Amino acid sequence: MARPTTEHGKGKAGVTLHLVADGPIARLRINRPAKRNAFTQAMWAQLPQLLGQALALPGVRLLVLESATPGLFCAGADISELLAHKDDADWRAANQAAINETQHQLARFALPTIAFIDGDCVGGGCGLALACDLRVATPRARLGITPARLGLVYPLHDVKLLTDLVGPGQARRILFTAELLDAAEALRIGLVELVAESPDALVRPILGNAPQSLRTMKGFVRRVLDGQTEDDAHSLALFADAFLGPEFHEGGTAFLARRKPQFGG
Repeated sequence: MARPTTEHGKGKAGVTLHLVADGPIARLRINRPAKRNAFTQAMWAQLPQLLGQALALPGVRLLVLESATPGLFCAGADISELLAHKDDADWRAANQAAINETQHQLARFALPTIAFIDGDCVGGGCGLALACDLRVATPRARLGITPARLGLVYPLHDVKLLTDLVGPGQARRILFTAELLDAAEALRIGLVELVAESPDALVRPILGNAPQSLRTMKGFVRRVLDGQTEDDAHSLALFADAFLGPEFHEGGTAFLARRKPQFGG
C-alpha cells in the first residue's frame, strides 16, 4: 500500500518548489519543467524556508531533493533572468546572497539528504546536488558545471563542495572543460554515489538506522570538511552520551536478541 503524503508550499498555482511529506521522507521537489527546472532568485530565496518546514515535520528522518517531473533535475540558474538584471547591482547582490544562503543551509541541514538526479544536473543544479549528503543518478543523468561557457564564476563555497567530493584534479577538469559527464563517468570519479532508477537502495538502509546517531555523525563529517581534525569537548561529550541514550539501549538489545532494532523518529 502506498504511504499517505502531505504537500506543503502549494499556496498558489504554478508553484516551482514544493515539499511533500512521504512518511519518514521529506521530498523537496523542483517544479519548473518548461524551463528545465532552472532556478530563479525567488526559488533560491524560498528553498531555505522549505528546509525549515521539512525539519519541523513530525517523524521525518530523511530529505530527498528531486524533480517533480521525470527526466529532469535542474538546468541551473535562469540565464534569461541573470541577463535581464546584470546591470542592477542591488539585484545581483540579493541573488548572490540567496544562492549562498541556500547552499549553506542545504549543506548543513540536520537530517541526511539525497539528491535524486534524473536528467540534466548543470551549473547551480549541480551545486544543489553537491550540497546534499549523497547523490543517486539514473542512467539518463548528465552532470556538469558550466559557468566558464558563460563568462561567469562558480561560488567558492560550491567549489569547495566539489573539491571535497572528487578531489582537486577532477574538480579542475569539471570546471575548466565545462563538459557534461554521463552517469557512469560521474560514478567513476565519485561525483555520484550510485547509479539507479530510484534512491531506494540508499533510503531503505538509512531509515533502518538510529536517527540521532545519523544526525550526530553527519555533523561530525561536516566538521571535518570545515577543517576540524581533532576532538573537542563537545564531540567527546556526544560520543560518551550515546552510550546512555535510548538508541544504544534498543540497538544493543536488538543485536543480542538477533532481531532488527525498532528506532523511534
